[in-house]
Amino acid sequence: MKKYVFMRILRSLVSIFLVTTLTYMIIYTLTPRNLIFKNDPNYNKVAKTKDSKINYENTVYDRMGYLEYMDSKSLQQKASKEDSSVTVDATTANEKIYKKYIEKLGHGWQLKRFPESKSFYAVREIPVFERVISFYANLIQFDHPGWVKDASNPNLKRYIRIENDPSIGWSVVGSGTKHKYLLYFNGQFPYVHQNFVTLNLGNSYPTYSNTPVLQVITQGQGTTKKTEVNFPTGKKTSSIDIYSRTYKSPSKADSQDISRFGKGDAYTATLSNYENPSMIASSSIIGLIGIAIAYLIAIPLGSYMALFKDSWFDSISTAVLTFMMSLPTIALVYIVRLAGSFFGLPDSFPVLGAQDWRSYVLPSLILGLLSAPFIAVWIRRYMIDIHSQDFVRFARSKGLSEREISRKHIFKNAMVPLVSGIPGAIIGVISGATLTETVFAFPGMGKMLIDSIKASNNTMVIGLVFIFTSLGIFAAMLGDILMTVLDPRIKLTNTKGGK
Repeated sequence: MKKYVFMRILRSLVSIFLVTTLTYMIIYTLTPRNLIFKNDPNYNKVAKTKDSKINYENTVYDRMGYLEYMDSKSLQQKASKEDSSVTVDATTANEKIYKKYIEKLGHGWQLKRFPESKSFYAVREIPVFERVISFYANLIQFDHPGWVKDASNPNLKRYIRIENDPSIGWSVVGSGTKHKYLLYFNGQFPYVHQNFVTLNLGNSYPTYSNTPVLQVITQGQGTTKKTEVNFPTGKKTSSIDIYSRTYKSPSKADSQDISRFGKGDAYTATLSNYENPSMIASSSIIGLIGIAIAYLIAIPLGSYMALFKDSWFDSISTAVLTFMMSLPTIALVYIVRLAGSFFGLPDSFPVLGAQDWRSYVLPSLILGLLSAPFIAVWIRRYMIDIHSQDFVRFARSKGLSEREISRKHIFKNAMVPLVSGIPGAIIGVISGATLTETVFAFPGMGKMLIDSIKASNNTMVIGLVFIFTSLGIFAAMLGDILMTVLDPRIKLTNTKGGK
């Protein structure tokens, strides 16, 4: 069992690596990179001249990992360490110094000039394999007391300790760390939260510009939500998420920061609380409801189809299920959407918003109807196969009715693979709801993926692919483990003859 789990985890990690890497390489080699500016509202405002356009583009490319860029000022500062006489002026003498410096740097660095001012700048294209390595090298971040590097705050204390914090109570608190609270408890799922280890999937751009990808999909949405917050300086009504405190140099603190946290506090950067659930929570809500609907329809339907095999009920049900499986997803979406309008259900999520339960009905129902036919057909086929097993024939010989046999023996055995498939089905529904969420303008991860592709938000696309792939692969492994819990006779081994 242990060996199986280890090998399964290893294969899962390899699969995640291959899928994410392939996606990364396709996006960064086949997609024109200048497309990232088409949805950047600042591009046309800032890039009014040829020089400013080149500078802005290179700055963004540098931030997104396409290249390394030194503008005129930073190039002069670095080259001055080799020759203090260099200036930013476009002179022949400076050009010689810069060329010498660039040659010394090597690794593909190129010296270039702005077309209008003729000032010098330098760029280095980052090979795609180097970007991939950088992505994985920075994927997992460990917070520690040496994280903060702030020359303006030399007296910053550095520690990690357990203390009764005046704002949130007992918690593991850090100083010199990126996050103030490294381990804490509250009433929000999953109730125990940690910031020792975090995923770094990069920063979103151009949509949600410069916001970490993970923050975009995990923070709330809509309008900010104000509650009574227990700040170090006292209780105040605010939308601040007190648990999200991260380092911000005291020299950059404004009057509002000081009024909330006191003068000299180094952890005044915070996020906000919002009225509506996050993208990942929203997708999970309709995903869980959808899979519940699917199983509530499929289990009794498939069971009765198997019980009354070759009857008129079985024939009609098979025809209906076959039709639903062959029906294009978009057609089912619009059929259910139209039918829902007759019952007063909104055909778009923003009509009633996240606070009204009716907004979730049609998206959840569609996800359930998309999965139910396949599950029902599988249950029917599996239960018919079990009907021919020896233990079923033995039960018949004992005089048990077909209903008792189905309930006590057939259905009980069918539940093992059925339940083991639930984790994968849930993840599949959550990650595969892109079309449904897009049609209903539902603020979930599926719609975010489509929107990111349209906006050429490459970082977000890669981040979502990584998340979907990871969830799907580990859900399949969880299903296998769950199967052994339900039926101890099943052994997960890598030896010949194991299941």
